[in-house]
Amino acid sequence: MNGRARRLAIWITETGAPLLAVGVLVIAHFGALPPYVAVAGAVGAVAALAASRLVRIAVRLHRTQRGFGPCRGAGFLGFGVLASGVNSLVLLLTPAEARDAVALSGLALALGLYLFGMLMLPGAASSVPVRMRRGFDGLSLGISLAFSAWVIPPAGGLPPLAMVAALLAIVGLPIITITTLRAYEHRRSAAFCGLGAGAAVFGHALLAVLTDYNAPPEAIPLVAIPLVAGPALIAAGARRANPVAQPATTPTEPQTTLTAYPLLTIPAILATLSALYHLVTVGHFDSTSILLGLAIIPTMVVREVLVMLDIRRYARRLVSQEAHFRSLVSGANDLTLIVGEDLLIRWQSPAAARLFGLADAEVVGRLFPDLMHPDDSPDVTGVLTAVIAGREVPGRPQLVTARLRDGHGVWRDTESTISDQRGVPEVAALVVHVRDVSERQRLERTLHELAFTDQLTGLANRRELTRTIVTQRAVPGHTGALLVVDLHGMAGINDAHGRQFGDAVLAEVGRRLKTGVGTDDVVARLGGDEFAVLTVDRPVLAYAMGTRLLTALTEPYQMPGALVYLGTSIGLADLAGGDSVDDVLRRADLARLRARQLGRNRVEWYDDQLEEQFTRRLDLERELPGAVQRGELDLVYQPVLDLDDHQPVGTEALLRWRSPVLGTVLPAELLTVAEDLMLVEELGRWVLDTACRQLAAWSQRSRPLWMAINVSARELASPDFVDWVTAALAEHQVAPERLVLEIAEPRGSAEIPAVVTQLAGLRAVGVRTALDDFGTGPASLAQLRRLPVDFLKVDRTLVIDRGSRDGESKPFIDVVVTLGRRFGLEIIAEGLESEAHVTQARAAGCRLGQGYALSRPAPAERVEAFLEEFPSASR
Repeated sequence: MNGRARRLAIWITETGAPLLAVGVLVIAHFGALPPYVAVAGAVGAVAALAASRLVRIAVRLHRTQRGFGPCRGAGFLGFGVLASGVNSLVLLLTPAEARDAVALSGLALALGLYLFGMLMLPGAASSVPVRMRRGFDGLSLGISLAFSAWVIPPAGGLPPLAMVAALLAIVGLPIITITTLRAYEHRRSAAFCGLGAGAAVFGHALLAVLTDYNAPPEAIPLVAIPLVAGPALIAAGARRANPVAQPATTPTEPQTTLTAYPLLTIPAILATLSALYHLVTVGHFDSTSILLGLAIIPTMVVREVLVMLDIRRYARRLVSQEAHFRSLVSGANDLTLIVGEDLLIRWQSPAAARLFGLADAEVVGRLFPDLMHPDDSPDVTGVLTAVIAGREVPGRPQLVTARLRDGHGVWRDTESTISDQRGVPEVAALVVHVRDVSERQRLERTLHELAFTDQLTGLANRRELTRTIVTQRAVPGHTGALLVVDLHGMAGINDAHGRQFGDAVLAEVGRRLKTGVGTDDVVARLGGDEFAVLTVDRPVLAYAMGTRLLTALTEPYQMPGALVYLGTSIGLADLAGGDSVDDVLRRADLARLRARQLGRNRVEWYDDQLEEQFTRRLDLERELPGAVQRGELDLVYQPVLDLDDHQPVGTEALLRWRSPVLGTVLPAELLTVAEDLMLVEELGRWVLDTACRQLAAWSQRSRPLWMAINVSARELASPDFVDWVTAALAEHQVAPERLVLEIAEPRGSAEIPAVVTQLAGLRAVGVRTALDDFGTGPASLAQLRRLPVDFLKVDRTLVIDRGSRDGESKPFIDVVVTLGRRFGLEIIAEGLESEAHVTQARAAGCRLGQGYALSRPAPAERVEAFLEEFPSASR
């Protein structure tokens, strides 16, 4: 059935059919229709429509709620309506002399069905005893009304059947009324059902009385109007209840609103007043009035017995619930407190002694905040005051974290939830549930230590450092700096002494760092041999701190069984720089890398140029591997000339990296990266092979030249370096004396024995050697006696006098030249950039020179063209 048809059916049942039926009855009253035919047609049609609807509702309830109980109310009311319709039809077919008995029978049947239907409505009564109590409530009131109706008018005023009908109506209507009022509290639509049932019973009673009185037939249709209105009202109430969408839930507790002393006293008062009136007016009671008066007593007694039984059941249920509640409260892991608006504790649960060792005498009557730690008490008071003032979030219990002193004097971490129950009359206070969270707090602290603490040193880890930086940067006007500390030498310590020994050294490093910083500073281990210090000081003070830490960390480490040393590089970055925490860490790490590249054991401060250098360094490290195979390396040559006749005597091979990405890279930048990438030997072999090949090509010319090649300390330290040189000379058929290997001056006395050994091996082969950049290192003159070299390349700082006004050389260069010649060394002045420099070098006694003033470095082709300008043989 679609919506429009359904609405039409409802309108016909509730409005259209009843109105039509009332119209038929009014027409019959004026004699246009036979009275009993009109009553049978009107009442029967409305009753049939209403009964069918009520039965459908009952069937639907039975199917949807899977039970017989919810459908009984609608079912019995439907059968009552059907009984009203059948009774009207039977009256039409019954002879006139028997209609009074049929009307009385219809009243009795309909009354019983209506009473059962009303008592079965959702919310009217929850059990059979309650239904019986409802019945006796109405029965006692009905008998009182019947007694009053009997004794107040003159006795014998009604025929027997009419009197029985009146008594049934007087007794039944109070039961319907009381049941309707009770069900109305649960569902408002019960009022329609109650009014309809009452109207139908009232119509049946009037019909029975009139037929017993042999009233005129024209009065019967008017009496039947309540029989039409009753079924229509019952159907309307059942529809508005919508029992399928909102299933009824009946309460289980005894109701006293309509069944207590008002209903107990009303019958007694009515009976008493009626009896007094009858005694005053009549003076005696007949047997019927005595029976009616006595009938009030057993109904009231039975009603009170039922009430007592119901109260006893309820009391037993309360006792059981209270025991259940006490067992739950006493066995719970929460302490429950009742706190008044004055913050005084009124009651505590029995779990207090078990959970916290607190007796009632120690708690009850005290202020709740007084139980808490003095540092936490103000916060607790503030939350309680906010709850009492109604400033908390509605419907959400407030949570308070505080420390509570237990019965043994120990402070425990607790969490308390505060619920405002002042609106509940039985409580009228705040309910506080206190739970011990000490173990949870301990576990959280342990997890925090595991998650944010380095287990080896006990310092903060990277995650904690990051979190602290975020917190510190979030403070308005924050200051501070980050120092990243890198240790050098830990790998050798672990290899020599073991991992456990290395861990002990790292723990000592952490202790020294912790000792050297302020109380507000954070020391963290980032991993491996890398540490960090987050300080609140400004960068200048942080730099001073870094210097102190550098001194402390580079001091010897006296460990059990060994004395070890560590190198340190420290990078510094300002917290105010950078867009994020990762940016701050990256900047400090860049400064650390710069400190490491510049020789370690130093503190470097981040600046913008440093980032450009680091980017350049990364590009170099990315592109350099494979440069030899890709053919990107090249050699340029700078001639060495005789300063007397300006004739070329030799050349120096200079390495260039022609990178398609980075452009031309000079050796000063190239070799540093090559050493870190362990590519020095690969580059050195390529230079040696290329230079020997070029030297062999130039050997075909009439001018024999020697070729100088720069050799790094790492190449020279290789055990098979001499073999490399010998093999290259043999492969390209170059005379050994035409190859000159330039080495840098040794930086320390520890390097000299190895250098002397290798140079002696080269001299044995016939290869000549040169000491490059003489005069820039420590104790240069003292090393000349030990180093077996053939050439001495003097740095121009010894040749050129920048401080003299007359341009004359310093006397010290004369000493160097004199000593060099005494040792049998050939002196080469390098870095000559002007004619004045050439003149000064020649005046100092230098025979050979090299520099831009004589010839610039150039490719082999241009050098060949340059050599063609000197046809005479070299000296």
